[in-house]
Amino acid sequence: MEHPENQTLQVTASPSPYHRFVWDKQNNKLDIPEGWDCLKPGDATVTKTLKSLGPTWTATRKKGRKTFSDGVWASAEHIAEAKRIVAEKRTAPGYAKKRASDLKRREKKQAEYEISFHEALLKWLNFHPRYQAEAEKMAKLIGEHAVPVGSGTVARTERIPIEDRASAAAIAWMRHSTTAYDHMHIPLVKGRRREVRRELAQQSKKVLAAYRRGLDVDRDLCPLARALR
Repeated sequence: MEHPENQTLQVTASPSPYHRFVWDKQNNKLDIPEGWDCLKPGDATVTKTLKSLGPTWTATRKKGRKTFSDGVWASAEHIAEAKRIVAEKRTAPGYAKKRASDLKRREKKQAEYEISFHEALLKWLNFHPRYQAEAEKMAKLIGEHAVPVGSGTVARTERIPIEDRASAAAIAWMRHSTTAYDHMHIPLVKGRRREVRRELAQQSKKVLAAYRRGLDVDRDLCPLARALR
């Protein structure tokens, strides 16, 4: 069997950065090989270059229900080499121009997506004309939260159609803005949080129905009206 030191692995970080061990996917404890260091996250280009140079152990850490990168373990020599290669590329003639061009292209793509997502939200909300101003404001608030690069929301995934992203983002925004979800004590029972979210989604859809049908809304009692204020 190939020694772990010669394999590229996905591992779970130890409780402390001072511990030189991790766990593999089979929950086996692995000591960090002699001569290895951890490249902390922050420079994706260096990380990508490092992974091309030889075996690496990519470590993650769970905080609550979220998983975060804890860095990449690899030969200290390879880490130094990856940094040198990237530094050399970044000082080469034409690099700054190419980077500026790439940034401009990404900004254009992001601006186009913001418009498309806003339109998808308005289409899904489908408010009656008398509530068009509310629809525009709601779509703007949802977009500001969900669309930015790095937000980590469902709006940033490309695995589902934009219409589904819009509906999921709208329901999530209403859950946090128009219900008591953020202050609820939800028992640590498997499936209970999902069940609560489902119940709150149904409540949100009932609120939206009034705006879609153009019914009179008590702006002092309606949770959506209060959130939009």
